[in-house]
Amino acid sequence: MGLPRGNSTVRALPRKPSLNRTPRATSDSDIQGSKDAVIQDLERKLRFKEERLSNGQQEYKVSSFEQRLISEIEFRLERSPVEESDDDVQHDEDADGTGAPPSYAHKLKHLKVFEGMPVTFTCKVHGDPKPKIYWFKDGKQISKRSEHYRISREADGTCSLHTAAALLDDDGNYTIMAANPQGKMSCTGRMMVQAVNQRGRSQRSTPGHSRRPRSRSRDSGDENENIQERHFRPHFLQAPGDLIVQEGRLCRMDCKVSGLPTPDLLWQLNGQTIRPDSAHKMLVRENGVHSLVVEPVSSRDAGIYTCIASNRAGQNSFNLELIVAAKEMHKAPSFVEKLQNTSVAEGYPVRLECRVTAVPFPQIFWKRENESLTHNTERVSMHQDNCGYLCMIIQPAMKEDAGWYTVSAKNEAGIVSTTARLDVNTPWQQPNQPKPRKVRPSTSRYAALTERGLDVKAAFFPDAGQLAPGALVESDDL
Repeated sequence: MGLPRGNSTVRALPRKPSLNRTPRATSDSDIQGSKDAVIQDLERKLRFKEERLSNGQQEYKVSSFEQRLISEIEFRLERSPVEESDDDVQHDEDADGTGAPPSYAHKLKHLKVFEGMPVTFTCKVHGDPKPKIYWFKDGKQISKRSEHYRISREADGTCSLHTAAALLDDDGNYTIMAANPQGKMSCTGRMMVQAVNQRGRSQRSTPGHSRRPRSRSRDSGDENENIQERHFRPHFLQAPGDLIVQEGRLCRMDCKVSGLPTPDLLWQLNGQTIRPDSAHKMLVRENGVHSLVVEPVSSRDAGIYTCIASNRAGQNSFNLELIVAAKEMHKAPSFVEKLQNTSVAEGYPVRLECRVTAVPFPQIFWKRENESLTHNTERVSMHQDNCGYLCMIIQPAMKEDAGWYTVSAKNEAGIVSTTARLDVNTPWQQPNQPKPRKVRPSTSRYAALTERGLDVKAAFFPDAGQLAPGALVESDDL
């Protein structure tokens, strides 16, 4: 069928100028020059890309997970003490505070390389005075004397870290920190090292990993998909060193690991997997620190410990040696001679003493009332010998020295105390009276009382009569 005609009319549209027609102002030579410029630009970009690939390194974009990890590393480094920089820069400690803190004209890039390829991190640093430079891998400082890494610095502030052949263990985060009296500044670049046998493989075809179907179109967010599916080998941000623990004590081994997906940890002792039991516990804290706790430690726990962290991207591990010291024979302190209550006249010397036994020899603490006596003075001195005798000498004793004295002995097996009272008396001044006559007892007490003509009746019945002054008699038997 034909189109309905109706009342419709066909009108001729105004003729537009031809797009193929070249304005007279532009010549053929100009067009050719423009084409040559475009071709040269494309060739330059292609050569640059080929040069990068031939050098074995390629720039890429990190995920948000890695960016958070990088920020955590930089935050910790800028607030932690570091070893002295290996460069020749010296700062005047008496600077007047003028100048500029470090800044980066060009920051480190995130690089992806194949195993065995050379790789170089470069950046440009400015600051006044000239900053000191420190390099770190996963938070651990890299020495300028390292045989694997070469550190260099140019006069214009360009700093570089180079390795001639990347290893799988080089995979990680590399941080450069610049510091001068005005402040510190860090930037971090990530190096992803791929094994040689993975060359040419797509990340999506990683063995053991099946990509889940996505509801969105493949044509949109291709770059984001690669980031979402990216895997990162485990890296230990914190690991313990060799340990020496006494038998019977608690041993704790802490480590912190990063990786995507989250790594699984396995602990081994002398190559044998450690299973959780009453004496061995594996803990994970909220801040991501993994711990192996052994309590109590026995001689069977001594040896080489290996912690293996693994995920889909690979694995990493560290070793440490645990030495278990033999448990010593311990004996709790015991006082074989205790402090004794003592009384002394004011102004005279006094000695408080006791004897203690213990293995090992205990720490000794003296106390008067609630006051600890920790050092000797001119009047008060504390002494002890190898036989366990303890004494305190107060010379001369004063009224304020009176009170309760306590000696405590403490060692790893226990603690024990002994307490006694010291009384300080004011000397009694006797009145000037005739000295009482002393009567030695004879055959009977009655005879002793009547021998000098004493009235026994008056002695036992006071109402019968009063004794004359000075008639007080002291007897050795009474």
